[in-house]
Amino acid sequence: MPLLVIMSEPVYISEIFSSIQGEGYLAGRRQIFIRLADCNLDCSYCDTDHARRDTSRIEISPGSATFNYVAQPLALPYVLGVVRQWCQLLPGVHHSISVTGGEPLLYADSLGEWFPQLRPMLPIHLETNGTMHIALGQVIQHVDYVSMDMKLPSTSGCTEHLWGLHRDFLRLSAGHNASVKIVIGNDSGIAEINQVCDIIEEVDPATPLFLQPLSAAGGGIGISVAHMLRLQEAASARLADVRVIPQMHRMLGAL
Repeated sequence: MPLLVIMSEPVYISEIFSSIQGEGYLAGRRQIFIRLADCNLDCSYCDTDHARRDTSRIEISPGSATFNYVAQPLALPYVLGVVRQWCQLLPGVHHSISVTGGEPLLYADSLGEWFPQLRPMLPIHLETNGTMHIALGQVIQHVDYVSMDMKLPSTSGCTEHLWGLHRDFLRLSAGHNASVKIVIGNDSGIAEINQVCDIIEEVDPATPLFLQPLSAAGGGIGISVAHMLRLQEAASARLADVRVIPQMHRMLGAL
């Protein structure tokens, strides 16, 4: 269970691009995505290449889906320049900056310096696997939205030991527009749903819970509608705000 924060390391960014948020609380919002390399987990359903590369791909203009490749690691002034230029080019278009990964909190030491300079331009939306609460403590005061995953063993391949980490993480996220996302599949059970609900009820029962159907290889979803509805019923019997949202960006063919 690797939980050490990478301290004082340069920031390796896989890509910077502009697109529609396809998951969770801000689904449908246009964002500037800053995707960081590296992750402390290895989820079986992960569809993101988070390995470090010698270059980072940066969208040439927001929404163009054409890229320049820039030598790694990237310095803060470069990233600030990209975000500032896009905000000036398309004023009012982007809702927020989505800092995602990989697991961005592996770079918490650096992000503690980056976020205060990025945040005056756009709110900060942190997408995280919700296991690194100590690292979250280094940046939480600069974060406007926390979108945390809880990893169901049935879909992620991760083991039960993450539940306690998820609980500690959600506690620290309270008051920062925190929401929880779980990926559900045909093997997901009511017991897992109840475990998620236990944690949310203990911390803040008003926290939105998003059930994201497992994306199947070749398109479609990896869960029957009947089973998806059973899981939704179980969660909704305990929590006030439960929503089912598939990966919208995949359906749209967006980045």
